[in-house]
Amino acid sequence: MKLIVLDGYALNPGDLSYECLNQFGDVTIYDRTDSEAEAISRIGEAEIVLVNKVPITESLLAACPNIRLICVQATGYNVVDCAACAKRGIPVTNVPSYGTAAVAQFTMAMILELCHRIGLHDRDVHAGGWEKAGCFCYWLTPQTELAGKTLGIIGFGSIGKAVGRLARAFGMEVLAYNRSQSAEGRSIGTYVDLDTLLQKSDIVSLHCPLFPETEGIINASAIAKMKDEAMLINTARGALVDEGALVQALNTGKLRGAALDVICQEPPEADNPLLSCKNCLITPHIAWAPVESRQRLLDTVVENIRAFLAGTPQNVVNL
Repeated sequence: MKLIVLDGYALNPGDLSYECLNQFGDVTIYDRTDSEAEAISRIGEAEIVLVNKVPITESLLAACPNIRLICVQATGYNVVDCAACAKRGIPVTNVPSYGTAAVAQFTMAMILELCHRIGLHDRDVHAGGWEKAGCFCYWLTPQTELAGKTLGIIGFGSIGKAVGRLARAFGMEVLAYNRSQSAEGRSIGTYVDLDTLLQKSDIVSLHCPLFPETEGIINASAIAKMKDEAMLINTARGALVDEGALVQALNTGKLRGAALDVICQEPPEADNPLLSCKNCLITPHIAWAPVESRQRLLDTVVENIRAFLAGTPQNVVNL
């Protein structure tokens, strides 16, 4: 059995071990793969392909007929043409729920950073700002208390619910928009339609998958319905947000701030307007990155391969 890891650095920059894959056969690991041609060349006769962000397309599959299994080393699997894989009888597996705690924690960190701008104040103190202020305290941005505020969560799956529980601990009211409802969800927040969520939320946080129907769910029309000086958090997928509309809303003051761990083009080019617009915090897609969550992810990838080889595939998203 030949296995190929096309972009292994994202999951394992050196603090984990891919040796667990050796039990399945001959393993080749590439830190990154930059083009489809390179991916095709590297896959060659491999039967199992592990991927994070490298697109698995119809043309790639046609050029690599030995592929028997695609393992996405993530929860989101929009980089894979799942229909093309299904047509060939190739299972596509993902890793659900490995990063629930990590992403929920990071989401709250982003909310708190927008409310307090701790990093900004720390840098100003180190630059002498406190000494110059001549007072026992000062602040450069409005300080906001979360208790009594409303958090609107778009996508109320495992991560959305975990964020809701943390928000409740801060005394927030939780509104949720999701295509399905559950008793567990109702114990955490109140299900509402999208317009109601946008209109009533002080902070909107995105936790839904990227599908054609959710692409650009936060656009100019949606932003117009949001409260003046509301805040936006995105730790899900960049394309959920119309970035041009967001830039305009931030620069005009319609929105007080945004915190983005994901953007449409990763990494951004130097002239990306998000990098220079007002009150926009951007982190490099690291909400999932604690070593504990990445180890859980790798452990599940191993179990996905083991289950497939045993004839009982698990976490299959396309068949």
